[in-house]
Amino acid sequence: MRNLIPSRRQVALGTITGLAALLVAGSANAAAHSTIDGSKLSLFWLLPFAGILGSLALFPAVAPHFWHRNYGLAALFWGLALLVPFAAIFGAGAAFRELAHVLIVEYVPFIALIGALFTIAGGFYIGGALRGSPRLNLTIMLGGMMLASFAGTTGAAMILIRPLIRANRDRHYKTHVIVFFIFLVCNIGGALTPLGDPPLFLGYLEGVDFFWPLKFLWPHTLVMAAFVLGVFFALD
Repeated sequence: MRNLIPSRRQVALGTITGLAALLVAGSANAAAHSTIDGSKLSLFWLLPFAGILGSLALFPAVAPHFWHRNYGLAALFWGLALLVPFAAIFGAGAAFRELAHVLIVEYVPFIALIGALFTIAGGFYIGGALRGSPRLNLTIMLGGMMLASFAGTTGAAMILIRPLIRANRDRHYKTHVIVFFIFLVCNIGGALTPLGDPPLFLGYLEGVDFFWPLKFLWPHTLVMAAFVLGVFFALD
């Protein structure tokens, strides 16, 4: 006789499917309209966001054992730190609609974009006999900054970090190369299109013109990039 007891995987899949169906069914208008005017919220509501960013930055260094075993609970804690006060002040219905709005309109498209860029970039391999000279390192970082606006900061980093590491593997002092790569390619880079930067992509999903960053952010990006590249070239 076929075993009628569902496996853990089936239970988890069924639970996730049911929650997703409930979420979509209970928030038909959430994908089109948000009920809360974010411009009228106080800075107090940024504290959970600052908390999870601080956790991501500090816990892997100061408490790695705790973090690697409990990072899911930490994310849940900061999520509830926002949702519970929000529901208490604005009502459970409004909190549910806002959560559905974020999940359907922002989170799912963002994860789809990141997943696509991650998958595509993972198929690139740059070979060759590379020597980590200051000029080569500068060229890789400059190219990575420009690439990040089209392949995303994650995609550009995946494509270029491996050749950068191989090129500098024989150098004695090389830690600063990776640090500046993170500054330039993973942060400053990608600021000119919604494909390259998560906040810009979320703005695009909310109606900001696709080419708005290219029109208005290029002077700031150029100044910041020139300054950091100059510091890196002087140190390298």
